[in-house]
Amino acid sequence: MKNLIFAVFVLFIAVSCNENKKNEAAENDTTVAEQTTETSNELAYQSFGEQIDDKEVLTASEMKAKYESMKVGDTIDVKFRSKVNSVCQKKGCWMRLDIGNEDEAFVKFKDYGFFMPKDIASDEVIVAGKAYVEKTSVEDLKHFAKDAGKSEEEIAEIKEPELTYAFLSHGVLLPETAEKQ
Repeated sequence: MKNLIFAVFVLFIAVSCNENKKNEAAENDTTVAEQTTETSNELAYQSFGEQIDDKEVLTASEMKAKYESMKVGDTIDVKFRSKVNSVCQKKGCWMRLDIGNEDEAFVKFKDYGFFMPKDIASDEVIVAGKAYVEKTSVEDLKHFAKDAGKSEEEIAEIKEPELTYAFLSHGVLLPETAEKQ
């Protein structure tokens, strides 16, 4: 009988500890909830994904130079600041960032774990993650064009794969002043 009571007691403690860990994980999960963060530059940001800061951030032109030195298969961990050209209008699951001279970085989000507001085109963001160059298939290019709201005629004109400056972001900062209500 003592063994049974002891076993139930141990089971109760294990379940209670597990629930506490789940609650702490939910409170700390930035992929589900947005957070506002004060940084050392005294700017407030809305944060998406993993928590990042605004230190050691490359400019868009510095990022473009890095992309130009890469070939398909290369990756680098980096953080850069750029203007948002467009955002997926279905879910906010990707962005295109201006890196200069009509070139863009195509940004997706790690593990499809967070989304961006759909109304931030022309706002500036800071993204952190892995930059890489990839060959994007015609099928994917058409899918992204459809998500962006392109016409059927524009989508039909896509006939060849493209080299894409790609970025897999694990965290994004959007300045509070750019936040839209």
